[in-house]
Amino acid sequence: MSFRRAGRLAATVVPVLLWMGCGQVYRPVVIPCSAGGGIPGCPVETAPTPSNFHAVFGITANTLNYPGGAMQIDVSGDTIIGETPNYDPSKPNLGENPTHAAISPNDSRVFVASASSVSGGIDVVSSFTPVFQSRIGSGLGAVATIPVPSLVNQTSSISAISESGNLVTVTLSAPLSNVVAGYAITIAGLVIPNCSVTATPPCNPLAYNGTFPILTINGNTITYTDNTASGLPPLSGGTAAVPPQPVFLNSTQNNVMYVANYNSNSVSAINTASNVVSNSAVVGAHPVSLAEMPNGLKIYVANQGDNTVTSLNTTADLSQNPVTGFSGVNPVWVVARGDSQKIYVLTQGDGQLVTIDTATDTVTSSLPVGGGVVSGVGANFIFYDPILNRLYVTNPVSGTVSVFSDTGGANDTPILLAPPLAIPGLSPTSTPACAGCSPVIPVSVTALLDGSRFYVASYQTASSCPDPIVGSSFPCVIPELTVFDANTLTLKYPSTPILTLLGAVAANQFAAPPVLACGPIPLVPGALYTPTATRFRMFTVAAEDSSHVYVSMCDAGAIADIITNGGNVNNSGGNVPADSLVMDLLTPPAASSGTALQNPIFLLDGQ
Repeated sequence: MSFRRAGRLAATVVPVLLWMGCGQVYRPVVIPCSAGGGIPGCPVETAPTPSNFHAVFGITANTLNYPGGAMQIDVSGDTIIGETPNYDPSKPNLGENPTHAAISPNDSRVFVASASSVSGGIDVVSSFTPVFQSRIGSGLGAVATIPVPSLVNQTSSISAISESGNLVTVTLSAPLSNVVAGYAITIAGLVIPNCSVTATPPCNPLAYNGTFPILTINGNTITYTDNTASGLPPLSGGTAAVPPQPVFLNSTQNNVMYVANYNSNSVSAINTASNVVSNSAVVGAHPVSLAEMPNGLKIYVANQGDNTVTSLNTTADLSQNPVTGFSGVNPVWVVARGDSQKIYVLTQGDGQLVTIDTATDTVTSSLPVGGGVVSGVGANFIFYDPILNRLYVTNPVSGTVSVFSDTGGANDTPILLAPPLAIPGLSPTSTPACAGCSPVIPVSVTALLDGSRFYVASYQTASSCPDPIVGSSFPCVIPELTVFDANTLTLKYPSTPILTLLGAVAANQFAAPPVLACGPIPLVPGALYTPTATRFRMFTVAAEDSSHVYVSMCDAGAIADIITNGGNVNNSGGNVPADSLVMDLLTPPAASSGTALQNPIFLLDGQ
């Protein structure tokens, strides 16, 4: 089994699952979605179409202070063949607040970045081995957790700490570097003497410890506000450290995985043989995306905090190369061309697609994503299609997708193949009608590797839900998918341009109540991502064999499974047509809640 390389990585899937209560452990077995149903998420009208083995992974976020989860399904056989176990505090788990995932180039392990310090945990990169093809489900390999440490010059012992009216003042034995007000700081190792939760009155001996945003920093002195504690005594001891907050993973090498650390302004190299961080390098402020060249010589990092791109050599010291001519605003995504000669950077703040020549690290072009027809400001995601040599760019602000050839322009730069394509949405006159819906918000795009179609995942919101299943007394989110013909760049099905994605949960359902934790960063120009926000409210990915497209829907707690080639036999003996929703794969209950669904946030495809 080989999985799509990390450079072409797109999201994970969290399919059908046996429902579990708190403390129960799911024993991994093969669960086919066979005709007749009876399994949550399996429709009664659809039978599996076994063929070659293919796999899709799903990453979910959990309730606060609990780790996320992962699952692997066999695409062709519609079977679940592995998942991370239900939460057990005595064993390694995926970290809290998972943000991104990647697969090693030799297909041997899946890695998940978790900015756990956001909710008071420890920042980690977790990994597990996938399930290989078998007639018996063996389950995913045991989870290994790899702590991502703070940089040496971003940790210090505490000489004094005191609190007054919730304002905490900390004096450090040494100043912290590369950090300013607004960054997070973790206080650890402090124990208040003569304090106990069983005392009268009770007190928390660890009340100083936690992760907090820095209010001020001046030399060796920092302040922050802790609204959960008051009346704490002055102390000394313990440590203050800048938590890394890993948010993005990528590698084209088998022996190393690279992770971008948002809060410590760094990139770390993880030795995949020893499961330790072997080296780290300081980059620009708030890195949010990175891409290694396919030839493994350099890594490029998009730093949204200071509007820069960093070029690192993949050597033991991760030395830097100067990047010349970059002037974009809020770079948010970076991808590498398949021949390693070009890097493409998307800038959200000014809507540019920037090309960097990797031989000289010089910007050779900067093209407006909107092509002068609409504003490109707000563009948020690039999908690189190695088959058609294209770049697909979604823009949730303008409601469009732009399609570029990755060559053809001056200096071997991209060219826009057509004016940005408008994404249709439900309207007051559509079926179903949507009188109070927001404009459509496209957020992710994928393409079939057979070169025939590409798919745009989008959503709309409504303060008074038009879906009677949710009810007009409630707000809702309406997840949608639009299919385009890759050859003509036109809607594949103009008479029914929008595929609603929840009809397999309940007949005719097309909306879901909003989940607060799924809310993305504000859709306004210049809005910056932070690890406290959900980056992928929806995400879409095509299976490696082009037979299915999957769409994760954070608010719905489900993954939509769309068959692209048709042929599944229904109970009436007919065939399910191509580009049809065949099932909604429900996520498991969140650990120790037993009721609330986990929220799928990212998808990874493989074969």
